[in-house]
Amino acid sequence: MTHDEWKKKIVAACKEAGTYRSFFDDTIEQLASILEIRDDANEQYRKSGNSSVIKYTNEGGHTNLKKNPALVVINEENQLALAYWRDLGLTPAGYKKLNGEGIDKRAGSFEQALANLGI
Repeated sequence: MTHDEWKKKIVAACKEAGTYRSFFDDTIEQLASILEIRDDANEQYRKSGNSSVIKYTNEGGHTNLKKNPALVVINEENQLALAYWRDLGLTPAGYKKLNGEGIDKRAGSFEQALANLGI
């Protein structure tokens, strides 16, 4: 997904959860960039055959296995994204911090916001 597509999706999820504030726009921009990088790494990971390890030849000429760099990027970007989602109130803990209350299970708005993000 592109940066702009992610941005629209994140804003919609925040509005659905009732946590959107215009001063979050810079944070939303950063999260959209993180998710775009993660998507690019996912594409590289798929193209590499979804292999979690790759062969690497060191300077001494020995071939070893190492973690697929695309998988490392995916994991790092997911960890970064989780922190941003939390700050935007798109996790249960983040939502509670922003609203000072638990999630109303009857309303389902939080679950719908997460579903809109594809989580």
